[in-house]
Amino acid sequence: MTASNEYRFQVNLSGMIQILSNHLYSSPKVFLRELMQNATDAITGRTEVEPGFMGNVRVELTGTGEQLTMMVEDNGVGLTEADIHEFLAMIGQSSKRDPQSLLQGETSFIGRFGIGLLSCFMVSNEIVMLTQSVKGGPSMEWRGKPDGTYTIRQLDTQLSPGTKVYLRSTPEAAHYFEKDYVQQALFYYGALLPYPVTIDSEGVQSIVNAESPDWLIAPERARGRKTEVLAFGERLLGEKFQDFIPLTTASGRTGGIAYVLPHAVNLNVKRSHRVYLKRMLVSEKAENILPEWAFFVKCLIWTDELQPTASREHFYENEKLEEVRSELGDALRQGLADMAETQTERLQKIIRLHALSMKALAVEDMEFFRMIHRWLPFDSTRGHRELGELLDEQETLYFTTTVDEYRQIHHVASAQSMLVINGGYIYDSSLMESLPMVAENVNTERIEPDEVSMSFTDVPPDERNRYYDALRLADSALQRFRCRAEVKGFKPTDLPVLFTLSQESSTLRALEKASEETTDLFSSVLGSLSSGFGSAGYSTLYLNVSNPVIQRVLTSPDLQMTPIAIEMLYVNALMMGHYPMNRQELEVMNQGIVRFIDWGLQANTKPQEGNE
Repeated sequence: MTASNEYRFQVNLSGMIQILSNHLYSSPKVFLRELMQNATDAITGRTEVEPGFMGNVRVELTGTGEQLTMMVEDNGVGLTEADIHEFLAMIGQSSKRDPQSLLQGETSFIGRFGIGLLSCFMVSNEIVMLTQSVKGGPSMEWRGKPDGTYTIRQLDTQLSPGTKVYLRSTPEAAHYFEKDYVQQALFYYGALLPYPVTIDSEGVQSIVNAESPDWLIAPERARGRKTEVLAFGERLLGEKFQDFIPLTTASGRTGGIAYVLPHAVNLNVKRSHRVYLKRMLVSEKAENILPEWAFFVKCLIWTDELQPTASREHFYENEKLEEVRSELGDALRQGLADMAETQTERLQKIIRLHALSMKALAVEDMEFFRMIHRWLPFDSTRGHRELGELLDEQETLYFTTTVDEYRQIHHVASAQSMLVINGGYIYDSSLMESLPMVAENVNTERIEPDEVSMSFTDVPPDERNRYYDALRLADSALQRFRCRAEVKGFKPTDLPVLFTLSQESSTLRALEKASEETTDLFSSVLGSLSSGFGSAGYSTLYLNVSNPVIQRVLTSPDLQMTPIAIEMLYVNALMMGHYPMNRQELEVMNQGIVRFIDWGLQANTKPQEGNE
């Protein structure tokens, strides 16, 4: 067997930087975040060596044009020459690594992958780093270039422990080095840091981050600091909030503030929150940190226990994240529950603005549903009302399961004083089904359009006999639509007809509609399915004898006009009920309109001809 040779990968650093720029990081601006995270880790390392040590980060901007330079300095742990050789020359290796925890355990540092410094090559053609380790030894200079070359040399002077990183801007990245942008970005990334971050430009030095509020450590303290907490949220999240709920977890290692959005949100909008790891911003668009139903809040979250991805802009979906997400959801739920007991007006205001979120949570949590059910709004035949108002009026609540069903019956049901709730919107029918389990002495019952006829007034036999011939013609005209005619009295009297479907006839209409729109082969299969319904697939057209138009149709001596009028009333009922019409029904509507216009014109011209 021929011996195999061993080779090493040849890494193209320029190519890696392109990958970082185009795929790993969201934009070149993250270079400042990476420098801040490295500084934060360096300070964390020093506090572990020197408990009680107070760190600081300073950013200095100098020069103009091609000489525009940024310096980021920290007084952290620093690097020795050996550290530089080991960590800055090894791409993908973290200077904060632990073989047992690099990808699965915990660490007090943010950085894990040792690639953060490379992001600086997206805005500068050279990185210069001066560093002095707290362990002693000479001060060192490291210079790196995007072609993969670097130099290391000892400095003649002794620096204070810490690290300075110098970047000279490329022409296309100059706006990332402007004072206003840098100051805003420093606050954006480091607003929660427990030590000062300062910016020095043109000889003027200012602190970027104010003193950290004490409620960052204990979120429950935020309850008594409403004005301060709301102002803090507005500055960081860019919206003017009016309410919030503190979030805590059992371990105390993750906490936050859930700001209630001041406007209703679409169910399909992505839910994003701002998350700080070790007090440094990691993600401004974390979508998986709270449960799905919590889309009515925008959160500031701080944690020291979640694991960031390589880009440090999101978190790994693992058991720890699942646990934290569940506990944050519990805290949010408990905050709402507390309002239900002691601050009902405050909760009602949130429910009115974010009813969909409240219903989503109520579907998941029956106890929560029990606490808030009276304030949840529903569409009904009595208007858009809170459930508590409807419960006070009637013990049995009827509900539909689709919006179309509700549209078909709500005029008739409201005229009969029937209380029917529109359960066609998301969560509503599920909540109606569950309501008897959370409210005492309440019954709910699903109602279908054909069941509304139970509240109709029967026509006396002698009167029905008067309509016998007209009903026979009506049944004959409706036969091809698999529909039968019935005479009833119902309100409102200005509604001439009502079309209702049983479940079987609804399925049959859907099959027939699909058969018209598909291939011949599949149409024959659907036709076979349709043939199995028999008489169960018939719908009903109720003729309202209380309506004057129906009275004239049923008593008309014109036997040619009656079937056409019935067909037109049939298609009108379909339109009123928002039913999709098939080709045959559309043809009837078009032909009927033309016939009635023709009859009307004939009726107008006959008297004139007679006068001649």
